[in-house]
Amino acid sequence: MKNKKTSTAIVVSFATLVLTGTVLAASIPRGIPAGQKPATTGHLSDKRPIIGPDSITFGAYDPHGDFTDDPNSKIEHLFLPWEDVDLSTLSLADEYAQKRGRKLLITVEPWSWALDWRSSPEALISGILAGKYDANMAAVCSTAATLKSDVTIRWAQEMDETDNQFTWAHWAPADYVTAYRRMVTVCREHNKTANYMWSPKGNPTLTAFYPGGDFVDIVGLSVFGLQQYDKDHFDKEQTFAEALAPKYRLAKTFGKPVVVAELGYEGDSDYVRNWAEDAAKSSPEFPDLTAVVYFNDKEVYPWPRPYGLPDWRVVREATN
Repeated sequence: MKNKKTSTAIVVSFATLVLTGTVLAASIPRGIPAGQKPATTGHLSDKRPIIGPDSITFGAYDPHGDFTDDPNSKIEHLFLPWEDVDLSTLSLADEYAQKRGRKLLITVEPWSWALDWRSSPEALISGILAGKYDANMAAVCSTAATLKSDVTIRWAQEMDETDNQFTWAHWAPADYVTAYRRMVTVCREHNKTANYMWSPKGNPTLTAFYPGGDFVDIVGLSVFGLQQYDKDHFDKEQTFAEALAPKYRLAKTFGKPVVVAELGYEGDSDYVRNWAEDAAKSSPEFPDLTAVVYFNDKEVYPWPRPYGLPDWRVVREATN
């Protein structure tokens, strides 16, 4: 493995990377659309959540710009690592959100997106608890403090799901709690206005990772519906409400607003339509649910065989 960059090299400008010949895909946050026009190379599917008078707040992670001109989208979701990232590009996202009257949800992933630069789970938690990464978090939060948009920081998501790519999902719950509290404490020293989202996948073990109400403003959950997976594992197609319900029951016990921070669904037209109709609808079954945020991209980490990489995007690319 390559040697880690020192904490003094947190913010790496794109120009510097070009000059050194080390252009990393992680040099900018993920989620800032390239240009500011929706894609025109495909056709719209019917995946967009149906927004009506009884809807809760809707937002999207939208790297393709499919929701650029959608007045219903009120939250702009970004992902960024805390290493090998040009934080100055957050100003672009801020400007983009401000023009559209949107708030920013910033998911901070405590690693590098360059696979051969990542620490092991043991090395990462040891470094965090020793203060090695305090400067990384401080850089993110001090930059976020300069933005005009309302900002929510979501740090180290889906820690309760071990069958994924996240290094921090392999920590003991007590270690995660200590690390999360430390990072929120560091962030608050540099950002007095941000909200903090603690965001498990929604598994039954999530309660063991809860860092306490003093460190959490919002509880985020991930809800994905894949029609064939439903049939194979539940012998039926799940609805949005059925997929959310067990996660929500656990989340609501903390007495915080609940947000579906990552939402996606894929299947035939009837399956998709049912999810689209229900996902953003205000429901007495979920009184603490305040928003849903669509994950408008292809899955980035394979589901178990044979499901591969489901495509959650609301636009289908044109095929020849």
